[in-house]
Amino acid sequence: MDPRVRKSPDFVFHQKIPPNGGPPLNRLVEEFVTPEVDFFLRTHGDIPELGRSTYRLTVAGLVSRTYQFTLQELSERFSTKEITATLQCAGNRRCSASAFKQVPNEVDWGNDAISNAVWTGCSLADVLHFAGCVDQAKHLEFIGSDVCQKEGTQTQFGGSIPLVRALAGDVLLAWGMNGQPLTRQHGAPLRAIVPGYIGARSVKWLQGISLLVTPSSNLFHAHAYRLFSPVESSSSADWEHALELGELSVNSCICSIEEASNGLLVKGYATAGGSRCVVRVDIGYGEPLKWIEGSFQDPAEAGAWRRWQVRIPKLFVGELICVRAWDSAANSQPEDPENVWNFKGYMNNAWHRIRFGLPWQDAKVAKPEVEYYL
Repeated sequence: MDPRVRKSPDFVFHQKIPPNGGPPLNRLVEEFVTPEVDFFLRTHGDIPELGRSTYRLTVAGLVSRTYQFTLQELSERFSTKEITATLQCAGNRRCSASAFKQVPNEVDWGNDAISNAVWTGCSLADVLHFAGCVDQAKHLEFIGSDVCQKEGTQTQFGGSIPLVRALAGDVLLAWGMNGQPLTRQHGAPLRAIVPGYIGARSVKWLQGISLLVTPSSNLFHAHAYRLFSPVESSSSADWEHALELGELSVNSCICSIEEASNGLLVKGYATAGGSRCVVRVDIGYGEPLKWIEGSFQDPAEAGAWRRWQVRIPKLFVGELICVRAWDSAANSQPEDPENVWNFKGYMNNAWHRIRFGLPWQDAKVAKPEVEYYL
């Protein structure tokens, strides 16, 4: 593993080369803003080292003219903006999907591929208005400096979002994280932050921005981050016409259970995609299930998670606990993992179920999600 990666001693690495992992779940929801040493790490290749003084961001494609900006020029020419945004990998909760049915050749994420931070930078919309968007432009491509191996091909990591999303005002070109300069492991000198979208669109080590007529042809956009039906396999899949991943689905997860007076204190997180926010979380316990509504520790904000907690009666070992969330468009989570399973293990947002006092696992499957005990 890259010796320059700096994480907490108990950080859980699901893969070491390239490094991918997250913090213990009980600590993940201790704070609204995730400390940098606990912020989940998702990389597809070697982490590049880019000098701040020599860094240049190229803005090209369907703009009035091509620009190159230094970090100093970005900070001086455009108003500094700060946003709170949760990043979540499209593969978050993959382990429970693969426990239902094997998901080959992908990082075996638990429920930890998610974190929340305060990001500092400039508005992408301000940069685009300055550069001048040509009328034909419909998509905006981000290209990172990291070189990755994917399916026998060497390529830089990249992806695109619709131009209308890029111009919404809350997409950031970030050089700061939690009040400090962005670190190398999280994308320094500059990265994109696209709230409400899969983490792959918040491209790190940002090298270039290009305005296009059609979505990016980068391998990680046109091929890797695609969604398929439960009946398709990698050999039968129609990659060209598969669904592009963009906005996240509503999701929730149980992260800790503590002994409390006259019962148990259950804690977790919930998220919504796009411009939606989480409005309700239901926790079920026992068999047959009894439902109770959880209380939130954080305000309802688009693009940011809401941590929740609830007290439930004491349970016997092996009894069921589950959670489902609702967003502001009245979307909720599907009950069964088989309804959302796909061979990439993306966007698993079925109800999260565990059995109290047993290895951390989805109650419908035998394989533990992650080896934590409650």
